[in-house]
Amino acid sequence: MIDFEIPAEVAELRERVREFVAAVAIPAEARDTGRHGLAPELRAELQAAAREAGVFAPQLSRELGGHGLDMRGAAVVLEEAGYGFLGPAAMNCAAPDEGNMHLLDVVATPAQRERYLEPLARGEVRSCFAMTEPAPGAGSDPSMLRTRAERVADGWSISGRKWFITGAEGAAFAICMAMAPEGATMFLLDAENPGWRVERLIDATDRVFAGGHAEVLLEDCRVSEDAVLGEVGEGFRNAQVRLAPARLTHCMRWLGAARRAHDFALERAASREAFGQRLGDLGMVQRKIAESELDLETSRMLIWRCAWALDRGEPARHESSLAKAHVGEATWRIVDRSIQICGALGVSGDGPLARAMNELRPFRIYDGPTETHLWAIARRALRRRGAVAGDA
Repeated sequence: MIDFEIPAEVAELRERVREFVAAVAIPAEARDTGRHGLAPELRAELQAAAREAGVFAPQLSRELGGHGLDMRGAAVVLEEAGYGFLGPAAMNCAAPDEGNMHLLDVVATPAQRERYLEPLARGEVRSCFAMTEPAPGAGSDPSMLRTRAERVADGWSISGRKWFITGAEGAAFAICMAMAPEGATMFLLDAENPGWRVERLIDATDRVFAGGHAEVLLEDCRVSEDAVLGEVGEGFRNAQVRLAPARLTHCMRWLGAARRAHDFALERAASREAFGQRLGDLGMVQRKIAESELDLETSRMLIWRCAWALDRGEPARHESSLAKAHVGEATWRIVDRSIQICGALGVSGDGPLARAMNELRPFRIYDGPTETHLWAIARRALRRRGAVAGDA
């Protein structure tokens, strides 16, 4: 039975995060002028403020300096962090580092934890996750992986090309997926490795991710045997450790951003007058408000349902697909309605909606496009009726 009651300690942390985002993260947005994520100096300043406020890395275990939240607690707190565009980066719970920390915490060896996880958890370095490739390589279909890892005398040689790798510019290390003779394998690659080269930053509509999105060339990238993360040939299996939780925390953060857009539109509807009455008294505006309320509530419930399944130790593949497909579309609808309610103010830089539009639109693609999740959801439903064979 799912319990919707929020524990007192989680509710107290949520309030502290709310205050931090309102007092520190949102005001700092005016200083966030870079095209490819937070400037390192601003990121360090905000993370120091988050530590002082006691809201740093809430999703991590207490051993790693966090608050030891389970996924249900993270759903409450990360939604609040996402209310400010810079909140997750300030609190060290932003993608891709948050997902990488979870993966390393589960899979890494003690030596790998000390070398990679602990500095990442302290916010001293950034990381990236390198799986996506330019066509005809891996994208929504990871089985199309073309980057190759070959055994050499002193370990491995990795060659290939990665594309749209979030955070690669300025990352201290990458978790890279490559196809070894035994199957897909994850490797830990230091950024100073001469075989790893960030070739260019890709212009994209969003700019909230530190380091932006990059195209990376791997050319005879040599690593030792201890660079393997997990077991050789178990890359896709280990990716499942990261996939559902990281997908879900994306949903949590963007739900917070959508709620902020809705709040901004509510304030406008309550104060702006047109045609002799408040915007909020117009039936068409009321319908948009009501539909956004429904999208917020259903998104939150699907996130909490998936979090509950993950906390029970379930794979939650179906639940995470449901959450991602719905939340990706619902948050976009909320932002779009909010802009429509606010008119010219909505598409201007005088409020948060224009940026929300740019930041949230890609979420319908990231972590699997909506269509891929809908396809998987439909196949599972049909398989339950015995109409489709095989795994989805």
